Amino acid sequence: MIVELVNTGTELMLGRTLNTHQQWICRQLADAGRVVSRQVAVPDTAEAIRHSVRESLSRADLVITTGGLGPTSDDVTREFIAAMLGRPLREDLETFARIHHYFAARQRAEPPHAQVQAMVPEGAIVLPNSCGTAPGLAIEVDPNPFRPGGAKSWLVMLPGPPRELRPMFRESLIPLLNRVMPVDEPFVCRTLRATGIGESQLEQAVAPGLKRCVDAGLELGYCARIGQVDVRLAARGSEAGTVVAEADKIVRSCIGTHIYGEGEEEIEETIVRVLTARKETLGLAESCTGGCLANRITNVPGASQVLPAGWVTYSNEAKQLCLGVKSESLDRFGAVSEEVAREMAEGARVKAGSTYGIGITGIAGPGGGSPEKPVGTVFVGVAGPFPTLVRRYLNPFDRETFKQVTSQQAMDLLRRALQGADTAG
Repeated sequence: MIVELVNTGTELMLGRTLNTHQQWICRQLADAGRVVSRQVAVPDTAEAIRHSVRESLSRADLVITTGGLGPTSDDVTREFIAAMLGRPLREDLETFARIHHYFAARQRAEPPHAQVQAMVPEGAIVLPNSCGTAPGLAIEVDPNPFRPGGAKSWLVMLPGPPRELRPMFRESLIPLLNRVMPVDEPFVCRTLRATGIGESQLEQAVAPGLKRCVDAGLELGYCARIGQVDVRLAARGSEAGTVVAEADKIVRSCIGTHIYGEGEEEIEETIVRVLTARKETLGLAESCTGGCLANRITNVPGASQVLPAGWVTYSNEAKQLCLGVKSESLDRFGAVSEEVAREMAEGARVKAGSTYGIGITGIAGPGGGSPEKPVGTVFVGVAGPFPTLVRRYLNPFDRETFKQVTSQQAMDLLRRALQGADTAG
């Protein structure tokens, strides 16, 4: 199966918007046994869109476009592709009603051109938008005038905003593809998510043991992201399930303490899930991360059950006033120290009345470092019904990456404490 992806949007070409679709869609399709062969990004012009889509249709079984389905003047993908295929636009009454209800339910005035999104190319399947107004569209191009012999292709148009595209992709597009374009052979894919270990170190740990699985058809991949590494285990054919299960067992035996979850689960989701199941709570005290840890945890539905309170105590005075950090500790050891991280974690636990407390203090940079405590130095403390844990890390990154990595390390330290597995930094 040949699959191609066309991302439309002049903002992508100008660098004003980060194109996250290419990574996310490719991953979703690959996990479902459909690997993208080619992907391009083009501006919102008739010539660019028509040329790119026509070229993809000339060789691909499945072509997916993103963007250009909204109500504004630069949303032109629907019109250009419909014209290219010779399919007149018809008003879809169900989509029309859905758009009207969307604005009415939010007590917002409906923009004058909103209903243009209800114009659907003749014969297209409408993919409902549960998080916005522009529906997705799927067209069976049969015969395909651009492909040798007129061989059939499917053309799918998805909206640009990720918060709209992703639910639509999972809820509507994947079921449709499974029905109209089933994968030829059994395909099993599993992703294990690890943290606290580098990509090369992880590969060295698991590759030797996985050799026999690779020889048996295992497709093995690694994906390094900020603060973590994903291990992708996939196989095709009648023995795919057995091969992936054996590989999973081997990986866990090699790096089990580093694995926090599977699939697309983020570590903050793991933390909330585990604490909820245990009916336990967590208080937060952040300095150098500026609330990044609280932000990540509160992005998880149900976080209110486990996070009663958190503090961003950037100054020494705030650390003393809000958390009870001792002035002697600040004077003798400095704000960035094991002692202050411990007192912040313990203070957060007491003040929040929570089962556990996390304290984070460090030097995000680019200034403020010293030979003893260079830029990137951070101390993370975890307090609970056990002797308080404190770990020192060195994260010499830009400030945003520093916050992400440090918050990841803090959650991993708590995760290990919950498992009783933390015995080293």
